[in-house]
Amino acid sequence: MVIVRLLSPHDAEQFKALRLVAADNAPTAIWPTRQEEMARSIEEVANRVRSTPTQAVFGAFVGEILVGITGVRREPLCQVSHKATIWGVFVNPSHRGQGIAQTLLSAATAHATDEWHTIQLMLCVNAENLPAKRLYASLGFQTFGLEPRAMKVGDRFYDEEHMCKQLA
Repeated sequence: MVIVRLLSPHDAEQFKALRLVAADNAPTAIWPTRQEEMARSIEEVANRVRSTPTQAVFGAFVGEILVGITGVRREPLCQVSHKATIWGVFVNPSHRGQGIAQTLLSAATAHATDEWHTIQLMLCVNAENLPAKRLYASLGFQTFGLEPRAMKVGDRFYDEEHMCKQLA
């Protein structure tokens, strides 16, 4: 059974470990390199997962083991506080195909609408990541733009699609 909940600073070590798995398994889908993620102190990671009025990070647990993550953040400025950005969606490859990503995204969406009263969600996805693009489209996200050469991994550039979902 999978339980999805807000992460807290107590989850920092597991969050960091799963982000390292993400860096190894999906280097074109996560911005920090393995080395950059590894260099973050546990205190830095604890601050990244701490819920604030502008950020929340969710984790999917099987028992006590963190197997999936996603974050959502919004700007505090009045004129852009109506929208939030989804980031860092990742499910451990050993637990994919069970609807965990959808559940994490639903939790992040509910938080953004219920806690922050946002009416629009944004995200970016590697233009070559067809499974992720299909997932986001199935949840109502629509592509509105393409950022060429948004990420460079090794000697290769990757484009990112910008997607949006209207909530109200």
